[in-house]
Amino acid sequence: MREYRKGPVVLRGQNVPSSSSSERLLRDSQESDWLHGDPWRVLRIQSEFVEGFGALAEIGPAISVFGSARSAVDSPEYEAGLVVGRLIVEHHYAVITGGGPGVMEAANRGAAEAGGISVGLGIELPHEQSMNEYVNLGIHFRYFFARKTMFVKYARGFIALPGGFGTLDELFESLTLVQTRTIRRFPIVLIGHAYWDGLVTWMRDSVVADGKISPSDLDLLYVTDDPVEAVEWVIHGLADADE
Repeated sequence: MREYRKGPVVLRGQNVPSSSSSERLLRDSQESDWLHGDPWRVLRIQSEFVEGFGALAEIGPAISVFGSARSAVDSPEYEAGLVVGRLIVEHHYAVITGGGPGVMEAANRGAAEAGGISVGLGIELPHEQSMNEYVNLGIHFRYFFARKTMFVKYARGFIALPGGFGTLDELFESLTLVQTRTIRRFPIVLIGHAYWDGLVTWMRDSVVADGKISPSDLDLLYVTDDPVEAVEWVIHGLADADE
């Protein structure tokens, strides 16, 4: 049976192509379908990781702040985000957010106005969301998983303000990585008892009670109404982890 080697792949029978990879690469074609093929996507994904790692490698220690893009400028969570961003910088950490409006803008604004590094990790969405003006180091991503890697890789702690599915996704991603010891035990703080207590109660009364997580897993979270206390909790948690 005829055999054809296509890089590391071995093809036989009807899978043997009628032209070589080099021939197809050099062929003069006006079609652009190849731009949307999976092999090309792999290169795009690789480039996102390379660009992200290169841009963030020298920002120093950072804390990721999660929260809603829909929070109004005059909302309590926006004000809390301002305080959180400022205090993180005053403790000599960079601030990382999703780079959008709302709470993300507030944390970036607090960091930028305090003279610190204000990072925004944007994402390509059907409804275009621009990078807020307070980001002084911004990266746009096509793929959520590449973006989420940057949130975790370069952060040493996490603070979540009220938010929607995106905030919940980032929160539980962080909790899962810490619980499974994929990353070391970073402090994770939720700001807003009125917003978060229902979730924590459900986890205790349903998830823990049903044996799906351990009671000690809830110790991974700390809830407070005070943005000052939130930042202090993260900073003290980092100091304890370094000892």
